[in-house]
Amino acid sequence: MKPILTVDKLSMDFGGLRALDRLDLEINTGEIVALIGPNGAGKSTFFNCITGIYLPTGGDVYLTPPHGRKKIINGLKPNQVTKKGMARTFQNIRLFTEMTVLENIMIGRHCRTKASILGAVFKGPGTIREEKEIVEDSYRILVKIGLADSVNMKATNLPYGAQRRLEIGRALATEPFLLLLDEPAAGMNPMETKELDDLIISLRDEGMAILLIEHDMKLVMSLSSRIYVMDYGKKIAQGTPVEIRNNPKVIKAYLGTEN
Repeated sequence: MKPILTVDKLSMDFGGLRALDRLDLEINTGEIVALIGPNGAGKSTFFNCITGIYLPTGGDVYLTPPHGRKKIINGLKPNQVTKKGMARTFQNIRLFTEMTVLENIMIGRHCRTKASILGAVFKGPGTIREEKEIVEDSYRILVKIGLADSVNMKATNLPYGAQRRLEIGRALATEPFLLLLDEPAAGMNPMETKELDDLIISLRDEGMAILLIEHDMKLVMSLSSRIYVMDYGKKIAQGTPVEIRNNPKVIKAYLGTEN
């Protein structure tokens, strides 16, 4: 397997506070990697740095498409990073609540559309064909995430777990090869968590790489092939679930038990 994401000595300072301290991380094609740590460890800051929301104060981020060349993505805007093939979700659900389920997915297709402003206004054959393809592609994603029966429902009327899956579906609509999930199981009941678990596994089985921030340790340990652990902006451990579960530094900083 070759790395599709390489993070080299990434640092982020906010005034006199160092939120990320020379962090290294790699993700390979088709694997699920978890990033864990206590609240305030810097996990979401890390996501914001590699997706273009923040400009890191040090280090480099490289993205390597499955059939492309390794390129540095430091300094790119979020929409440019998404177009390169890395999509994300957020801790707090960010849906267009008054739009339908289908429309939310269609919005995710925007970065892959080719129609110009004139084409959208005058509706030439190419634009009409592309719009039809967007609807068809969006519906296929709804089938994949288990929401095909809710296609015309407003997003705000979906149950909480379904809203979480819809946000993942919107990210999938951008055609990523690397998907970043920021606490996707937060607030879910056991049944919703199981549905999320099944969806993540199915995406992995299709060849997608996934980087997961999550506090549900049962979910993390069952899904991840490798785990990185952060504390106070630094990486304190990395390894397999078994290695992490038995790592004294992790037990002290995060898991809180030596059993």
